[in-house]
Formats: sequence, C-alpha cells, structure tokens
Amino acid sequence: MLSLQVNGESHSVDVPPDMPLLWVLRDVIGLMGTKFGCGIAQCGACTVHLDGQAVRSCVLPVGSIGNKAVTTIETAGQTPSGQKIQQAWLDVDVVQCGYCQSGQIMSATALLARTPNPTDADIDAAMSGNICRCGTYVRIRAAIKQAATGKLEILQTIVTSPAAPATEATP
Repeated sequence: MLSLQVNGESHSVDVPPDMPLLWVLRDVIGLMGTKFGCGIAQCGACTVHLDGQAVRSCVLPVGSIGNKAVTTIETAGQTPSGQKIQQAWLDVDVVQCGYCQSGQIMSATALLARTPNPTDADIDAAMSGNICRCGTYVRIRAAIKQAATGKLEILQTIVTSPAAPATEATP
C-alpha cells in the first residue's frame, strides 16, 4: 500500500510501485484531467507537478514519489500562477481540440511559478516537449506572456490574397 498526496488530499493506493503515476491518477484515484498521449514522456499531455516541478506522469513510477506533493490540472487554478495561466488561455483563445491543454497549462503554470517574467527563451525551454497537434504554439506563447505581464496579447493574422491575374496591356 502506497500513500500519496494528490491535490492536497491523502490517498492510499494498492498498486505496484512501478505503475506509472498517470494510471494511478486516472484509474485508481479517478482524476481524468491528466491525459495519456504517448507513454514515453515525449508529448507532454501527461504533465503534472511534483512539488511544483513539471514532470511527465506516464513514465514516473508511483513508488518513486515518496512524500512529494502531486498537483494535477484539477487544482492548478487554485494557485496564483495557475489562475493567471487559465485566464490568459481563455482570453487568448488558445484551445482548439483541447487534448494537450492540461499538460500545456501545467508546464506553463510551473514556469510562471519559478520565473514570473519569462523571456522567450524561458518559454521555449519550459514548453519544449509539449506537443500541440493543432499548432496553437503562437497562442500558447501569447497566453504565457499575458499571464506574466497582465497585458492583453493581441495576435495578428496575416492574410494574403492570391495574386491578381496579370492583364495584357492594350495598345
């Protein structure tokens, strides 16, 4: 029997110590916000916080956690950085399909908690490994910047029209 601190609550779970935390969260505890994406820690959909650090739960053996606190997307919005990130995600309209968003939000929340005013390089480093198949990376960056600064990020869409057909000059 293992004892876990998840989202501020104690849970006793009867699972093998090598079971990935992701499956304990989803299948044993019943927290469905953390997603399975790849199973090899490459996509970031399974990101949770372990004592405030973003980690990939799909490859993290539950027996290695010890007394560290686990935070999932279900309570990320209860922290100041989580509140800011979630509001910015809505303001900037980041989400398309939404599948990767819990992992994206958890990585962004951990970033703001440790680096309140991140540079582009900080954002790149923190968000690397979080894959968005819909390609919302520009909006994700804008939302992180907005959460950090409090300034609404305006995104510009550049639309080009097809070239007009060439006309012949008349003599």
